[in-house]
Amino acid sequence: MPISRRPRAFAARLDSCVESTPLARYLLRAYLAALPTGDRYRDIAELLLGELFANAVQHTDAPDDRLIEIRFALTNNRLRVEVHDAGAGRPSLRTPTPTDEHGRGLFLVNELAERWGCCPRAGGIGKFVWALIAPTPTTLLAA
Repeated sequence: MPISRRPRAFAARLDSCVESTPLARYLLRAYLAALPTGDRYRDIAELLLGELFANAVQHTDAPDDRLIEIRFALTNNRLRVEVHDAGAGRPSLRTPTPTDEHGRGLFLVNELAERWGCCPRAGGIGKFVWALIAPTPTTLLAA
């Protein structure tokens, strides 16, 4: 019997509010807990998902009743995390100064993700921001 090469994927739609951020992280933890190697991604993935979700809530120009979709998939030893929203704005990376109280989220994504990007959503409404996360090096050394 051939082994399936299809990625294990998860998707959910959440209310576009700050209070949904912990739920998004909880769903990610549950998804990773069901995977044999999920602990290799947990800490960085949870941090980056929280940042991307919070950005989607805070910086959107979409109506308040629009949902934010989160997606996770593990493929080729990399975890892909996506946050889809109906807003037209695109994230822009900047280097925060030591006195900045905000604006470090995308900087953290840039530093901790193997790669990240922003793409238009199918149908032309909104965008999705994705991050590709490699397994943590300490876990790889222990394996």
